[in-house]
Amino acid sequence: MKLFSAIRLILKRIFDRIHNEKLKKNALQAIPFWIASVITGLFAVAYARLFLYAENLTAIIYHFHTWLLFVVTPLCFVIAWWLVNKYSPYARGSGIPQVMAAIELSSPKTNRLVDKLLSWRIIIIKVASSLVMAIGGAIVGREGPTIQISASVYKLIYGVLPDWWPKIAKKNMLVTGAAAGLAAAFNTPLGGIVFAIEELTKTHISFFKTAIFSSVIIAGLTAEAFLGPYLYLGYPKIDHLSAWVFFPVVLVALLGGLAGSGTTKVMLWIFAWKKKFPFKRHQLLYALGVGFVVASIGYFLGKESLGSGKETMVRVLFTHNKYSEWYDAFVRMGGSILSFTSGGAGGVFAPALSAGANIGSTFAGWFTANDADANIMILAGMVAFLTGVTRSPFTSVILVLEMTDRHNLIFHLILAGMVASLASVLIDKHSFYDHLKLQYVTDLIKGEQNKTAIKEGAAPAEPLP
Repeated sequence: MKLFSAIRLILKRIFDRIHNEKLKKNALQAIPFWIASVITGLFAVAYARLFLYAENLTAIIYHFHTWLLFVVTPLCFVIAWWLVNKYSPYARGSGIPQVMAAIELSSPKTNRLVDKLLSWRIIIIKVASSLVMAIGGAIVGREGPTIQISASVYKLIYGVLPDWWPKIAKKNMLVTGAAAGLAAAFNTPLGGIVFAIEELTKTHISFFKTAIFSSVIIAGLTAEAFLGPYLYLGYPKIDHLSAWVFFPVVLVALLGGLAGSGTTKVMLWIFAWKKKFPFKRHQLLYALGVGFVVASIGYFLGKESLGSGKETMVRVLFTHNKYSEWYDAFVRMGGSILSFTSGGAGGVFAPALSAGANIGSTFAGWFTANDADANIMILAGMVAFLTGVTRSPFTSVILVLEMTDRHNLIFHLILAGMVASLASVLIDKHSFYDHLKLQYVTDLIKGEQNKTAIKEGAAPAEPLP
C-alpha cells in the first residue's frame, strides 16, 4: 500500500503542473485503463504458458503409463474442486458469467458483492484450480478464466484510485477488462471488442469506445511482445471452394447450433441436480466420479479426447487426417459436460470450438469434400457450436476469422453464425452465460439478505432451489 501511495503522490504532483484541465482529466481517466491493460497482457502470457505446460504434463503422464490417468485425473478433479469450494466458490467454471454478474451488480448499493466475483483471491484460485484441471486432462479451456482474471485486474486498479482522481465508471472498467482479456487470450483484438459489445453490455459503445479500443490494443501488444504475432490456429487451405459448399455449411451450422445449445442445457440440468445434494461430500464424490469417467475416455479413446481441444482443431484443419469419426463430437461434448460440472475452474470456449470442429470434419467426410470445402465446414462447425453456447454469433465469427486469418470466408461464417443462432433458440431462448449470470446474481443477493436477516434477528430467507 505504501508503494501505491507513493505512486499516487508522484502522479498528483506531476498532473498538478498541467494547467489545461481538459487534457489533465482525459489523461488521468486513460492511465488506469493503460496500466491495467499492460498487467492483463502479462497475466495472459504467463497463464497461457502455464496452461500449455499443464497440458504437456498430461501428455507426459499419458505416454509414460496410460493407466496412470485413473490415478491422476480423479485426484486432479478433486483437488480443483476442493480449491474452489474451500477458498473461492465464485472462481469455479468459466468466469464469463461471473464478469457479467459483476457488471450488473456495479451499482452503489451492490458494489460490495462485486468483491466476491472479482479479486486477488479469484485470480489465484482461478489459475490454480484450472491448471490442476488441465494436468488431469479435463476438457476445459483457459479463455473464460483469462476474462475473469483480466476483469479482476481492472477492478483492483479501479480500487486503488485516490479520491481526487476523475471519476471512472466501474462498469466501464469491468467491460473493458473482459474485452482486453479475451483479446490477449486468443490474440484477437476485434473479437475482444465485438465480445464486449455483443455479450457483456447493453450500454452504447460511444460511452467507452476509446477506453475499450486502447485497452484491447495495449493488452494485445503486451501479449505479442512475449508470444510474437501468432495466430491461435494458423492458415487453413481454403482455395477453390465449391459453389455448392453453402448447403453443407447450413446443415453443419444447424446441427452445430443445436449441439452447442443442447450441451449447455445438459450442464444446467446437472447444476440444478447438484444443488439438491444434502452434503458437500456428495459434490466431492461427483468430482471423483467424473474424474474416473474422463480418465476412461482418455484411456480407451486416446490422448486427443482429453484437454482443451486445440490438438483436434489443428489435426482436422492442417493434416491429411481431416475426418473425424461420428462419435468424436459426442465424446468432446460429454467430456466438456463432465469437466465443467465437476466444480473446478475452466472455460468452455476452446472445448466448444473443438466439438464444432469435429462436427464439421465428420460432415466433410460424409460429403467427400476436398480440403478447401472440408475446412470451411470445419470452421462453420466451430462458429456454430460456439454460437450455440454463447448466443453471440458475431463474436464467434470474428474470433474464428482472426484465429485463421481467412477473412474471405466472412460471408460463409456469418451465415453459419446466424443459422446456429436461430437453431439454438429451439432448445433454449437464453444463453448459457445468461442462465449462470442470473444464478450468481441471485445467490449473492440472497446471501446478503440472509446476513441482514440474521443480524436483525429474523429468520433467513429460504435457500435457493
